[in-house]
Amino acid sequence: MNEQPSNGHPVGAAAPSDAPSVTTPGALPKLRPRGAVVPIAVAAGTLAVIAIGATLAVRAEGKVNRVALAQSAKPVTVESAKKTTFRATRRYVGTLEPWLQAQIGPQMLSAYVDTVLVRPGAVVKRGDVVATLDCRNASASSKAVAMQARAVEARQEASAHEATRLNGLLDGGFVSPNEAEQKNAQSAAERAQLMATQAQLVGSSLQVNDCVLRAPFAGEVATRGIDPGAFVRPGVSLVSIVDRSTVRVVADAPEVDFAFVAPGTRATLHVLSTNQDLTAIIARRAPAGDPATRTVHFEMDVPDAERALPVGTTADIRIEIGAPEAAAEVPLSAALVRGNKATLYVVEGNTAHKRVVDVKGEREGRLYLDPSLEAGTQIVTEGRALLNDRDKVVATPAPAPAAGEKSNTK
Repeated sequence: MNEQPSNGHPVGAAAPSDAPSVTTPGALPKLRPRGAVVPIAVAAGTLAVIAIGATLAVRAEGKVNRVALAQSAKPVTVESAKKTTFRATRRYVGTLEPWLQAQIGPQMLSAYVDTVLVRPGAVVKRGDVVATLDCRNASASSKAVAMQARAVEARQEASAHEATRLNGLLDGGFVSPNEAEQKNAQSAAERAQLMATQAQLVGSSLQVNDCVLRAPFAGEVATRGIDPGAFVRPGVSLVSIVDRSTVRVVADAPEVDFAFVAPGTRATLHVLSTNQDLTAIIARRAPAGDPATRTVHFEMDVPDAERALPVGTTADIRIEIGAPEAAAEVPLSAALVRGNKATLYVVEGNTAHKRVVDVKGEREGRLYLDPSLEAGTQIVTEGRALLNDRDKVVATPAPAPAAGEKSNTK
């Protein structure tokens, strides 16, 4: 007979699933998680992410510019056009040169320099000694030639007297004609040799004279290039002398300006070395242009009795052409110049209008235009490169020149 446990189930059989679990004495009971907590947490997190995203989207959308850049007003700087007059000019770079200039040095011999008696700035008169050379060899050669000339002269005189006596005996028949002719020929040869020796003596004398270097005219010493003890050859310059009583301003003009540099034309000179402004008349103009540079040479004479203008320096030459004409003046930076046309922008109200105006000329950073551009017209000076015709602008007047600043307007 099977044993029955006290709970009424057979021994060894599995307990039904709905049977109550047996709790071990002293152990805590296991708690089951609630099924509604996780979905609520997920939903709350999702709503939070959606809210943050919506907030960021609204904020970014609020910063988007709905107005096109082409339609927005552009900031520019403007300046008023000025009414003035303009006269066309031509400018050239000239050089101040002395009226006379000489390079002093030996011309026929080579020798050591014995003395140099002047330095730059010294005033000399015509014939003053400026340097000497050691010419003992030339002096000895000159003396030898002189002695040789005296000997040839003595022989020639003796030969001439003998020929005269033989010619006297020829009439009496005491000598033959052949002997008289030979003596005459000998006398003529002696005379020719004497002349050759005298010419040689003149050459040696010139060499001796070349040892003493003198000033060829009154003036001032400009440079000194050699000191005593140096060896010089023909063509080497020891000192240079200039005459500044009259200064020549020389320059070259392009061939297209040939008519503008005619003799008698008045010019304004600015001497850079002394910062002087002078007026001069063109004295001479070359009848032909330089074939290499296609320029025409012209000169002006500037009296300088006080010798205040340094030669070898630069002069800015300006020649005015024609008569003054009415013009409108604007900054050169306000326009784009192509040929004889200038393109600029005029501000009317808050709109920029593109205009093309004839150009009369340009000088020192200022542009001179046709007077059809009325005085007081607002011209764009800064920001012009970003403009198109009829663009909206916000105009700001250009700052006034600082006190003491030199104006370019003339």
